[in-house]
Amino acid sequence: MSEVLVFTVNGHRCGLPLEHVREILRAVAVTPLPGAPAVVQGVIDVRGVLVPVIGLRERFRLPVKEIEPSDRFVVAMAGERPVVLVADSVAGVVALEPTDARELNELVSAPRYVSGVGRLPDGLVLIQDLRRFLSRDEAVSLDEAMSESGRAGGGG
Repeated sequence: MSEVLVFTVNGHRCGLPLEHVREILRAVAVTPLPGAPAVVQGVIDVRGVLVPVIGLRERFRLPVKEIEPSDRFVVAMAGERPVVLVADSVAGVVALEPTDARELNELVSAPRYVSGVGRLPDGLVLIQDLRRFLSRDEAVSLDEAMSESGRAGGGG
């Protein structure tokens, strides 16, 4: 059995393996990050650490909207990198039995950042793979932008 945090983006249900989730925060103002990939909306300060905010709407090619106070930030680990995902709402944690989860590549040719699909009593949830969420070029651009931001802010 695996536990998954379920959240929504533009009416679509997404999930993250619970072991990758660190916390859920109320949305706050995001500071733009010059030079970052288009999928990065900016950065926020999470307990003294600058963390990039990833726009799932941008990644999924959904209509982009301004961040609202009712939105939620899901702080998670993308490999060794902390990231924040912008969610419209967080439904909670669900337990998926192995029979309720399928690797998406068993069904269709899936985007690299979607690892599988889970079956819930009221529908499906796409399970995200944050380790592969950013392309190699995006990760390099993000690292460079974060490094520049740290130097500009006196951190380097």
